[in-house]
Amino acid sequence: MRLHRNLCFAVIDGLTLIFNEGKYADKVIQQLLKRDKRWGSRDRAFVAETTYDIVRWKRLYAEIAEVKAPFDRDNLWRIFAVWATLRGIKLPDWKYFENTPQRKIKGRFDELSQTRKFKEAIPDWLDELGVKELGESIWTKEIAALNEQADVILRVNTLKTTKEKLQSLLFDDNIETESIKGYPNALKLRERANVFQTESFKNGFFEVQDASSQLVAEFLDVKPGMRVVDACAGAGGKALHLASLMENKGQVIALDIYANKLHELKRRAKRNGAFNIETRAIESTKVVKKLYDKADRVLIDAPCSGLGVLKRNPDAKWKLQPEFIENIKTTQQDILQQYSRIVKDGGKLVYATCSILPSENKKQVDTFLTSDQGKDFIFVKDKSVLSHKSGYDGFYMALLEKKKK
Repeated sequence: MRLHRNLCFAVIDGLTLIFNEGKYADKVIQQLLKRDKRWGSRDRAFVAETTYDIVRWKRLYAEIAEVKAPFDRDNLWRIFAVWATLRGIKLPDWKYFENTPQRKIKGRFDELSQTRKFKEAIPDWLDELGVKELGESIWTKEIAALNEQADVILRVNTLKTTKEKLQSLLFDDNIETESIKGYPNALKLRERANVFQTESFKNGFFEVQDASSQLVAEFLDVKPGMRVVDACAGAGGKALHLASLMENKGQVIALDIYANKLHELKRRAKRNGAFNIETRAIESTKVVKKLYDKADRVLIDAPCSGLGVLKRNPDAKWKLQPEFIENIKTTQQDILQQYSRIVKDGGKLVYATCSILPSENKKQVDTFLTSDQGKDFIFVKDKSVLSHKSGYDGFYMALLEKKKK
């Protein structure tokens, strides 16, 4: 591979924003890709994947390069040189790469790879937390799996098409996909491609949604004609899935405290042809209280640490703080206490997170079930999805049923 100056500059500019200004990697990369209309798909892939790669391995590369944050541009070029050297890419004779100690880089890599926190490029506190919650053996496998690049997974929108038909349409666009056993509506891309440019996407035939995330709506056991509340809907990936499982019959009420996310859901619902979704922004407690005892099914896709989705959000490793995890657990329990009241007698509730930590998952459900509000519920089943076993995101989901009075 030959390095091109303008592409490398884009990567360095992106890293400056992510590492020094705390910008989100996905947003920075979106901006970078609009930088030069002459870039082809290969150029854009290089910029996106190299930036993500260096974000993912920041601690390891910075340690090898012997630089500390905040990184000036010379530091970032040194980190870039480490990335290129470890990939066997020949460094051009640019001034940024003068005196790069390539043999020393490889030696330091071998040496640091003996220690998990360097090898997997994670903060000390996160390594300690992972061991405490999951145990040495499982944490070692899980954090390694979460450092792999995520596959691109589509969820077929069964309101508009079938899996076979979508596969054939994408094949005509030179995008090859395969089914995944155990995930009825999922297709996995054999090679990465920009699926958002396809007519199939514009026509609402699919959404991009990780395979583990696709398990959640199915876990809720919905039927056409039901009244279903998605209590933390966000931009609505799961609400859209619920609408298709319900064949557009009945009602999906999508709630969120952020109105702008619900606007995005409306746009997506229109494209998907999901007409049974109604959005309601939670501007006061009244919005939730009006729904008490009214829903057949309630989905609580709770805010969480997001440790199960590090594959696709590698910069979360550096943004996340231990205090945030402690605080979010209080929020999770509050949400469970409040939104569980929406379930009517005999109805069902799913509590889900994209976290792998038992303290955010099973322990929250256990705490809820022993509370006054939780005594009306029976634990039916739960599912912990770990990335090193499934190959997809880490997730948790628990199904509870409200007793009939």
